[in-house]
Parts: sequence; structure tokens; C-alpha cells
Amino acid sequence: MIYLIYINGLGPNYKGDNIYEFIFSDTLDVFGEYWDSKPANGYPLPPDIEYIKKVGTLINEEIVFDLIQNSDVFSVIDSMDGVISLGWEKENEDKDYSSIKRMVFHFGENEESVKNKLYERDIVLQFEKNVVYEN
Repeated sequence: MIYLIYINGLGPNYKGDNIYEFIFSDTLDVFGEYWDSKPANGYPLPPDIEYIKKVGTLINEEIVFDLIQNSDVFSVIDSMDGVISLGWEKENEDKDYSSIKRMVFHFGENEESVKNKLYERDIVLQFEKNVVYEN
């Protein structure tokens, strides 16, 4: 099974679209540089390359996520312990949350669950065709 282990916010591109990498692994026994920084404050880096099995990219101008990597209270370790999620949709006053749920993604969530949450909003992660992650 493949699990979500990190969401890497890359910021907006030249068109203003928000870019996020959803990083998956076949193990939950993972670690990355500065994951123990508390608060995270933007220090944590994506997990060590040896753990990465699959990366899905989301490019979307409408949805903005708050990410654990930018928390001024929690660390990535806190998300691994289930204290807080890896990422959650920022509230948008233009959306009616009585008809849709805010998206929330947790450490260790399986790939299908992540895809289904995004698909409910007609969003599909773009995966690389031939992926080879090496050190």
C-alpha cells in the first residue's frame, strides 16, 4: 500500500496557480531534514529520497492549503503522531461549506483516500509517468 507522508508547498507559479507535491511512500517509518523543528516555521524539507515512491502534483488557482511545514506552533513529528494533519484547505469566504467539506490530509492516509477527496472537487493529481527516485 502507498501512504501520504508529506505535502510540499512549492508556492504559486508565474500564472498565480498554487503548486503542491503530494509525496507518497510504501512505509510510514520515514523522516526528513528538520522534521523535528518545533515550530516548523518553513524549515522542514521533503522526506529523504529513499522513502519517496510516488509524487502527485496539484496545480490549482482556487484551492490554498495550510501546511504543517509552515506551522508556527507544530512540527512535522506532530502530524506523524496524529496531533495535526499534514495539510488542510484554508477557509474561503466565497465557498459554502454547508454543501462541501474542507479538504484535510493526514500523515499515513492511503493514496486512494487522497485521490477521492480531490476527485470530489474535480481535481486530479498529476503523476509522473516513469518515476525513478535515486540518492
